[in-house]
Amino acid sequence: MCGICGVISCHSQTDQPAVSVMSSALTHRGPDGEGKFNVPHLAMAMRRLSIIDLNSGWQPLYNEDRSVVVIANGEIYNYVELREALQKRRHRLSTKSDIETIAHLYEDHGLDCVKYLRGMFAFALWDAKQNRLVLARDRIGEKPLYIYQTGDAVYFASEIRALVKTGKVKLDFDPAALHLYFHYGYIPEPRTPFVSVRKLPAGHLLVVDTKNWQIEEHSYWRMEDIPPLEGDPVGLIRQQLEEVSALVVRSDVPVGVALSGGIDSSAIVALSTRTYPGVLQAFSVGYPSRPANDEREQAKSLAKSLKIPFHEVELTTEEQADFFDELIYLRDDPIADISGFGYYVVSRKARDLGVPVLLQGQGGDELFWGYEWVRQAALRTLRKKNFGSSGLGYLYHLDKMLPSGLRPRKVWNWAKSGFGFSNLLSAYQQDFGGSPEDMVFMDLTPDFVSAREEMPGFYTPQFTERVQNFPAESLHRYKHPWPDVPVTITQLIMQTYLLENGIAQGDRLSMANSVELRLPFVDYRLVETVIGLRRVYPDYKLPVKYWLKEALHDILPEEILLRPKQGFAPPVREWYRRAFQKHQHKLLDGVLVRQGVLTSQAAKQFAEGTFLRGVVPLSFKALVLELWARRMGV
Repeated sequence: MCGICGVISCHSQTDQPAVSVMSSALTHRGPDGEGKFNVPHLAMAMRRLSIIDLNSGWQPLYNEDRSVVVIANGEIYNYVELREALQKRRHRLSTKSDIETIAHLYEDHGLDCVKYLRGMFAFALWDAKQNRLVLARDRIGEKPLYIYQTGDAVYFASEIRALVKTGKVKLDFDPAALHLYFHYGYIPEPRTPFVSVRKLPAGHLLVVDTKNWQIEEHSYWRMEDIPPLEGDPVGLIRQQLEEVSALVVRSDVPVGVALSGGIDSSAIVALSTRTYPGVLQAFSVGYPSRPANDEREQAKSLAKSLKIPFHEVELTTEEQADFFDELIYLRDDPIADISGFGYYVVSRKARDLGVPVLLQGQGGDELFWGYEWVRQAALRTLRKKNFGSSGLGYLYHLDKMLPSGLRPRKVWNWAKSGFGFSNLLSAYQQDFGGSPEDMVFMDLTPDFVSAREEMPGFYTPQFTERVQNFPAESLHRYKHPWPDVPVTITQLIMQTYLLENGIAQGDRLSMANSVELRLPFVDYRLVETVIGLRRVYPDYKLPVKYWLKEALHDILPEEILLRPKQGFAPPVREWYRRAFQKHQHKLLDGVLVRQGVLTSQAAKQFAEGTFLRGVVPLSFKALVLELWARRMGV
């Protein structure tokens, strides 16, 4: 729930007008009311979306002597257990709000209070006794927090456009960030498109001490620090799934679920209906004429078997095209994902029907090897690690025996392929195409390869010079000896694609409709369980999502467990075509040309729809970035 913002300064007088501007810009995140707090050095505000303790949970919230003040965006799922523990330690809580627990935990544990929180959050806490502000973000990064820092002040907000609207932020592009964007389709944290704004990374604290004006940032949780865990993977994972499913349905308002025909959302709805005291509402999307990629019937069938109401909405090409520009702005960050419209429409439908909380299945694919290319990244990185750059280990690619049966056609094909040498050479080149320190990761995706090979020809010479020492592969570059490879690959996909595409879109586009999105699969306790088990029992060679499917075999029909992965699959080419018809002219002499990112010739080629190939074409990335920059006022 909610949106937060504020400014802390080394001067006693604070920029309260800027805080008012930011708070107004966050109204969609919290339409139910506003809270403010002002003391010398600090002004902060929040917008509330009422989910827990509707009557008395208004922020700011305090400890007993009001020396600790907190505003927060998110939900603390284990607040019931925390309240009981705090009351046993003689804390007096004045509300039933989940957020109030943070103030009392801070009294007892200081900065370590975050280690007791299970949920999604970004909070700002003022410690009046030590004259310091603490900013914190949850472990996986479900809730955002943007930072704009000057020599004498730190501004923070739940969305970058709130910071921009203050007029304080210099809208100068960060070349490295844009370079990453053209490779990934989003900008991995902590970078943003602007040099002057950054994201507080997931699992981090930022502490501002006003006594001597010191600013310190540090991590309190890292996936690579998760210890090994022994035990039955299926049983332990099922235990955590049941536990988190019971926690995420805690709400004083109706709860729904975004339901497709896939395993992840089906698992969420099947588990959550067991503990939710009310009746869950299921929401699904489809397309006109019900093409093969329309999963409404499968979703409806599951909802019917669970006896829960089912609501559907159709996504039309015309509505998507008409809303395209606004959608890009609402996503807050530039994210080149044509499917984002589905996030928005599902949450809009839920809000229209009075359901301000939605559960969603994001994270299951990233955590359980749901993408084959991610599995291949682990396998190839291990091959690269084990065989080294000498190439001797790659000799296993050679076909040392003639094809079985000695059939002339098979023998000829085997000989024509170079007796296996072509396979060896191809594998070696793929694995060692970059630096020896590069793990095999995004360079397995055609979009990344396309950007690496073609974007230098579209950049201006000046822009090329500014990014030449910042290879996009640097995000998956590790010094030797490499850490646990399967764990690191899981960490990479969760910190890039899941966080900056899936989670970011889910948060911004649901909150644009004043709907809170909850993601049980990224619960940190579930993540720690899976990663800990993976260290002891490597599962990257098992069938797709093996542990998850085994953990769900008694609650989901076999037809769901065996159904091939499909994902959200709109009529992509038609959506691309209509988006370009409406907006392609804006690339010609647009912001990207004027700012010296793209050459005029490149902009012309992109505007014509050239290079509309790949999953996320370069021309589409350029169009999204252009429209985003215009809406931000660059």
